[in-house]
Amino acid sequence: MIKNWDKMKVYDLTQNTSHLSPPWPTYEPLQVKFFKRLSPNGANGMLITTSNHVGTHLDGPLHFDTPGRDIASLEMDKLMGPGVVVDLSDIAEDWSIYTPQDIMDRVEVKTGDIIYINTGYHRYGFDQPEADERRYMLRHPGPSMDFVEFCRDMKIKHLAVDCGSADHPMNTKIRDWEPAEALACDKFMKERYGKALDEIYHWPDTYQAMHVMLFPKPWECIHAENIGGEIDKVLNKRLILGTLPWKFQYGESAFCRCIAIDEAE
Repeated sequence: MIKNWDKMKVYDLTQNTSHLSPPWPTYEPLQVKFFKRLSPNGANGMLITTSNHVGTHLDGPLHFDTPGRDIASLEMDKLMGPGVVVDLSDIAEDWSIYTPQDIMDRVEVKTGDIIYINTGYHRYGFDQPEADERRYMLRHPGPSMDFVEFCRDMKIKHLAVDCGSADHPMNTKIRDWEPAEALACDKFMKERYGKALDEIYHWPDTYQAMHVMLFPKPWECIHAENIGGEIDKVLNKRLILGTLPWKFQYGESAFCRCIAIDEAE
């Protein structure tokens, strides 16, 4: 029996999911319909068609690694444990870059931690007062290239981010799909960092580094995307964090619930 459970508080860091949730660009959106209703069937039943990359979801190793493990193979110890929720919203702006030092300036990261990153861009989610789907998906901040080594060196169990991707959006296929956005980002990078977009994220060497370079063994540093919910209540704190997907055999990713457990005030 867990002692002092009555002194614990569980926070839900999951975004709402509905047919209005934007999928990852070019992916199948979530569609839902009733196939039976209470009258005359005595129960309501729904049929759902969707890709896995809609709303709050966990990318598993198999998503970017052919021999990678599926969601069902992931140990609970990898999905839940001590970690930090770090707030980077004070330095976040469209297309900005955050670094390992930005993380460590705000929280103490320990070997084997789970890290949840708050850029503040969850406020642009589809059901929020400031909803802006293009800003949320195409212009959110992303990590510097040394973030990969940081995660490897610290043996980070997994990450979670409150935006469309754990990679910078212009280090994904969005760079090809949205050339006007890529040009605007390139201009921003030159003005802010003194380097062109392709100098900072040089393709093909760095393409989707947070996926390609972290998902394979021995690191298996996977991540959840599109978190939010009550994240603003637990910023810059050490807590017990949990990313809880359904036990999807042969699944490369899965919808999940993200939670933080803290001592009640």
